[in-house]
Amino acid sequence: MLKTMSGIVKEKPEKGAVFLNNLPIPEVGDNDVLVRVKVAAICGTDKHIYEWTKWAQDRLKLPMVFGHEFSGDVVKVGSAVKRVKVGDRIAGETHIPCNSCYQCLTGKQHICEDMKIIGVHVPGAFSEYAAIPEDCAWVLDDDISYEEGALLEPMGVGVHGILAGEISGKTTLILGCGPIGLMAIGAAYVSGASKIYAVDRSDDKLGIAKNMGADVTINTKTKDYIQIIMEDTNKQGVDVVIDYTGNEKIIGDSFKILRNGGRYTLVGLPNKEVSIDLTQSIIYKEATVNGVTGREMYKTWFQSDRILKSSKFDIKHIIGGVYKMEDFEKAFEVLNSGASGKMLLIP
Repeated sequence: MLKTMSGIVKEKPEKGAVFLNNLPIPEVGDNDVLVRVKVAAICGTDKHIYEWTKWAQDRLKLPMVFGHEFSGDVVKVGSAVKRVKVGDRIAGETHIPCNSCYQCLTGKQHICEDMKIIGVHVPGAFSEYAAIPEDCAWVLDDDISYEEGALLEPMGVGVHGILAGEISGKTTLILGCGPIGLMAIGAAYVSGASKIYAVDRSDDKLGIAKNMGADVTINTKTKDYIQIIMEDTNKQGVDVVIDYTGNEKIIGDSFKILRNGGRYTLVGLPNKEVSIDLTQSIIYKEATVNGVTGREMYKTWFQSDRILKSSKFDIKHIIGGVYKMEDFEKAFEVLNSGASGKMLLIP
């Protein structure tokens, strides 16, 4: 095996990144696997790192190879690895659990008290090779492509939000049609939601939402989604609201269209405090409100695998563009322009 590789490095504390050809191939620890990356996808987290926002400044130690949504082939395993073998095709789980805290020992590794994140706290997958803990390797079936595999991690966030409560037979409102929201719409459709409403500010994204299974799409730039949904539900509101926007106003306003006794799940990350009338929005409604982060290890992966294989779910709608990894700047530029879908990078 060669001793060096190419990859994208966040080198300096400023906007941008560089593509280098002489990076050392990562060493493999006893519990690690070395992956030859086949496809990597750009996430909102990567945009924070690329733009060098305060979020990134508070978390990264430079220089760092970033990127955490990926698939590839296992080419080497550590001496203590048991579940994964050389030749396996895998997708990467982002969360690195400590496996010793209370959360990990009670089946909640995804909210580990000492969580590390691939591509944030440790080197990531915008490179030809990535070394990850065996815990973070999800073995792909032969009928799942590398492109689909690279999308399973973000898909899991959407699926976790959908299946964090009852969904079958429920009227459901999805707030936000970014890639995760779009995959959530598909998951709700496959899982039997009775009627799916989707809102966004982009007609292109709403068009994809229709393809993923949304029954009603509403552009909030031109229409009052609250009025439309309340009229369509005979003023009862919807059974389930799931937010993938993190928009403070949308989050607060959408409690108005949650029916009494409904479920409101929060997935998007607000940048500011959210103002909610607790009495009217939650207490008097006896609403169930829950937060969701990442994927449950490994429950959500099994759920996502089942949904991905459904004839009702076509993840190809989510792919917005495919670029060579060295052309990453063009991919980020397209993404920042508001383009729909996931941008994929090929080493």
